[in-house]
Amino acid sequence: MSNQMMGYVVVFGTFAIFMAIAYKTRATEADDFYVAGRRIHPMWNGMAIGADWMSAASFISMAGAVAALGYDGLAYIMGWTGGYVLLTLVLAPYLRKFGKFTASDFVGDRYESHAARVVSVVCAITISLTYCIAQVAGAGIIMSRLMGFSLYTAIAIAIVLVVASTVMGGMKSITWTQCAQYIVLIIGYLVPVTALSIQIYGHPFPQIAYGDLLYKIVAKERELGITAFYIEPFTKMSAADMWVLTLVLMIGTAGLPHIMMRYFTVPTVRDARYSSGWALIAIAALYITAPAYAAFQKYQVLYNVVGSQISALPEWVSAWAKTGLVTIKDANGDGILQLAELVMHRDIVVLSMPEVAQLPYIASALVAAGGLAAAISTADGLLMVIAAAISHDLYYRIFNPQASEKMRVFLGKSLIGVFAIVAGIIASQQIGFIVQIVAWAFSLAASSFFPVIVMGVFVKRTNKYGCITGMALGLAVTIFYIITVKFYGWAGIAGIKDQGAGLWGMLVNFACLIIIPRFTPPPSERIMRLVDHCRYPVKLTDEFDSFH
Repeated sequence: MSNQMMGYVVVFGTFAIFMAIAYKTRATEADDFYVAGRRIHPMWNGMAIGADWMSAASFISMAGAVAALGYDGLAYIMGWTGGYVLLTLVLAPYLRKFGKFTASDFVGDRYESHAARVVSVVCAITISLTYCIAQVAGAGIIMSRLMGFSLYTAIAIAIVLVVASTVMGGMKSITWTQCAQYIVLIIGYLVPVTALSIQIYGHPFPQIAYGDLLYKIVAKERELGITAFYIEPFTKMSAADMWVLTLVLMIGTAGLPHIMMRYFTVPTVRDARYSSGWALIAIAALYITAPAYAAFQKYQVLYNVVGSQISALPEWVSAWAKTGLVTIKDANGDGILQLAELVMHRDIVVLSMPEVAQLPYIASALVAAGGLAAAISTADGLLMVIAAAISHDLYYRIFNPQASEKMRVFLGKSLIGVFAIVAGIIASQQIGFIVQIVAWAFSLAASSFFPVIVMGVFVKRTNKYGCITGMALGLAVTIFYIITVKFYGWAGIAGIKDQGAGLWGMLVNFACLIIIPRFTPPPSERIMRLVDHCRYPVKLTDEFDSFH
């Protein structure tokens, strides 16, 4: 069997399994379509959250960011993992106790305002579409580089796979396919770097090898005359920029609509907390390995690539150079590759590892399957948010409360296809690194949902006027900052780059939520009693149900 055919069998074979699971668990009722009937065990929900969370950015781009940025790249790992602690302590149990379908449901009901619901829907769509663009782009990179498709063909195939796995059964089928996708993606991620650890250190624990790798990397950098060492902090980012990015990623994690939506699928408030615990266990397997991935790649480049004859470079370097993701330029004409003459696209660190470790092609196919599972499982959840925001939060809750379940589900499935195509069109324009686009989505979440939900849970006096103004201005400020810094060359405030834009939108949002309610009417007595009740993360009770 040829390598290309083997790749097709592994990748499309795994997706055939995903489709079979989706068909077996398909749903037609609204409760199953939007929240999986609220019957998911926290362990399975935690695994699904892990797959939902570990997107193309985590699988493909995070290790590349650490390899390119060194110490400063750890902002992504600290921010994205720390965000789950924040989510578990501050939001998850209270959202589950509120007992709705979506984050926009919470906003609309807590603030007793259709206008607030509409603004939150716009925010949810903007965040989810931005995040989805990165997933489709990641799937395109994987299939175009490892399976030989053109980028446009790869993106089109990714869209078909996403839509097929999502529309079949909504949240119910997504939950169970994401559990299967987690198994595929974590195996695909761990196998190559574990094999390289065995080759170099004789043991299958790349995480344990990390410390010695850093020592060897710094020793080689000294030998090459490099002064900005890999382990030295604040060489690629300022201290302010790094810590702002970490903060925004943490807060954005706690404000992501597609993650919040998963907490509505478990039976009780206690299960919502346990789901986060299981999710952290699932996520840890990848996140504690990503720095080792980056270090192994850095080690291989410094010891086996730099200083080699350009005509005799390792086969993996030559192969990736043909794709345009590795650039080699013999600037001084001596035929020896210097570090400054090598440019590697950061998104290939994980994808190239099977070739670096000289593994059989099936390992590359497994990485491709894992990367696609990561990208598509996240895209499933994001498109589900968009579908729920429009079909449930807008159409059913505002425009047509008498709409049948069948009509709501049909509209939701139709919207999934439309927005998947939109995401694919934008992704084909290659507007940024995957991890960069994902960071934009986190900034948008930090500046819109997080403040209004936190204040809505903990401050009774917060009202619809502050919510509407805060969400709208927070989102607008963040979008303006991203566009002007990324595309128009503005240096930003205090040197904070576009990925930390959410800080400013979040501050504006909180300011509106604190100041405006002082000069406007308070919420109703009913809402104040509901907020009091929701602060205590205990089991659902008849008393709470009476509020609805």
